[in-house]
Amino acid sequence: MTKTTFVEQLKEGDRFDDLFLVKSVRLSETKAGKDYLILTVMDRSGELSGPVWDNVEACHKVCRAGEFIRLKGMVQAYRDKPQLKVDSVQEIDRNEVDLADFVVATTRDPQQMAEELQRLVRSVKDPFLRKLLNHFFKSGAIWDRFQMAPAAKGIHHAYAGGLLEHCLSMARLADMLAGHYEGIDRSLLIAGALLHDIGKVDELAMEIGVVEYTDRGRLKGHLVIGSEMVAAAAARISDFPPDLLVQVQHLILSHHGRQEFGSPIVPMTVEALLLSFIDDVDAKMNLIEQLRRKMEGGAMQWTEYQRSLERFLYLGGFEEKEVAEETNTPARQQSLFS
Repeated sequence: MTKTTFVEQLKEGDRFDDLFLVKSVRLSETKAGKDYLILTVMDRSGELSGPVWDNVEACHKVCRAGEFIRLKGMVQAYRDKPQLKVDSVQEIDRNEVDLADFVVATTRDPQQMAEELQRLVRSVKDPFLRKLLNHFFKSGAIWDRFQMAPAAKGIHHAYAGGLLEHCLSMARLADMLAGHYEGIDRSLLIAGALLHDIGKVDELAMEIGVVEYTDRGRLKGHLVIGSEMVAAAAARISDFPPDLLVQVQHLILSHHGRQEFGSPIVPMTVEALLLSFIDDVDAKMNLIEQLRRKMEGGAMQWTEYQRSLERFLYLGGFEEKEVAEETNTPARQQSLFS
C-alpha cells in the first residue's frame, strides 16, 4: 500500500484509509473506570491525535511508538481543533513503507551542511580548539550520529538532521558577530556554537522519526552530558590548556542563558553571552520558519497562540518558488535514511 494522504491535507469531516507512523500511545481511564487510548500518529507533514474507545486492548497491542499502522477513520473537531476518530487499525511491516513519507527531516542538503561545518572547523585558528572540534566532527561514531540527530524533542529543529542544521546556523552567526564586535575570540565562539548541543547525541534517541529521551538524557540533561564529553575529549589532546577547557565548558553549561531555562550557571564571558543570544535567535527563527511553511501563500495572517513565545504571530507564508527550492524532497530525505 502506497501512502497517498498526508496529515497536512486532512481537514474536519475528511475520511481516510492510509498509512501512518505511531508517534505515541498512552493508556488512560475514564472516571467510570473504562480504559481508552490516547493515540498520536504522524507523517512527514505533521501529526494528529485522538482517543480510541473501542477494542482498546487489541489496538494497544498494534499501536506502539515507532511502528507503522494502516488507519481508517475520520477527522472531527474537538475544542475547535482537528482530532482523530479511529474506526480500525492494522499493523504494517516497516519494510513495506517508504521512510521518506513519515520521517520529518531537514530541508537543507545534509552533505553540503556537513562540508560547510568541516570548513568552519578548519578555519578555527586556535590549534587546541581545532583538535577538539576534529575529535567530534571529522569522523567516527559521534560525527555519524550528530549528522542524523534532531536538535530537540519538540519546538525547534525537532527532525532528522536538525542538530547539524541548528549548530551550523549558529556557527555562521557566530562567525559574523565575531567580526562585527571588537575583542571577540572567534575560535572560542565558533567552538561554542558547534559544541553547545553536542550532549544531545546522547540525550535524545530517534527511532524511525520518533524522538525520545534516553535514561542518561533524563537523568543528566544535554548541558552536563556535553560538558563531560568535551572534558573527556580534551583529556586525549596533549597539553590541552585547563583554562581553555573551562571556557568551553562554561559556554556549554550557560548557553540556555538563565537558570530557570535549565542552565546551571548564567553566561559570564562575552562569548558565552553572545552564544546564548545566538542560540535563542536561531531556535525562535526555526519555529517561525516551520509555521510559515504550513501557511498557504504569502498573505499575512495570524497564527494560533504560540506558548513557547507567549504571543500570537502575524506572518506570511513562503512564496511557492521558495518552498519548491527548499522543499523536503524524497531524494533529499533519502540521503539521510539510506
